Amino acid sequence: MVCSPHDSGTKMKKKAYLIGLTGTNGAGKGEVASFFKKKGYAYFSLSNVIREELQKKNQELTRDNLIEMGNYLREHFSPDILARLVAQKIEGKSVIDSIRNPKEVKFFQKHGNFLLLAIDAPAELRYERVKKRGRQESVSSLKEFLAKEAEEMGTKESSQQLLACMEMADHTIINDGTLEELRKKLEEFL
Repeated sequence: MVCSPHDSGTKMKKKAYLIGLTGTNGAGKGEVASFFKKKGYAYFSLSNVIREELQKKNQELTRDNLIEMGNYLREHFSPDILARLVAQKIEGKSVIDSIRNPKEVKFFQKHGNFLLLAIDAPAELRYERVKKRGRQESVSSLKEFLAKEAEEMGTKESSQQLLACMEMADHTIINDGTLEELRKKLEEFL
């Protein structure tokens, strides 16, 4: 690990305007993040911290491994460890992707001007999007996709708790249309 939850270096470098992204798999969080990057926001992803840990251990970057490693880090260091690690890098207005635990939300709420957006879409549409993007998602049917999603909704403090995070959101965007329609919703949001 780069730091432990007890390190004093877990504060952001200075107050920032932060937009956090949470939501279901395949809902379009990456497209939303791209939108904000084009608007001048720096980009950070809590999942990238997990990817770095998997690469250090020479483990495949599969969805199952990402979930397992994220839960391991939360359980062994603290439920907000990913937020603490990312916060060390934030200096100005930023979009923070892959928020999946309420403690991560609460951490960012205490540090800077923070707004949480939940991105969602119908399950069938999200499954089709996930199949097209070509990542190792560990699912081969809609039924498996929904079962994996149920795991991510969790209630254990050190696990992913997507539903709880989505309920904490300041605003929800339903991405059930075209990319142009999503961008229009985001422009209206701004």
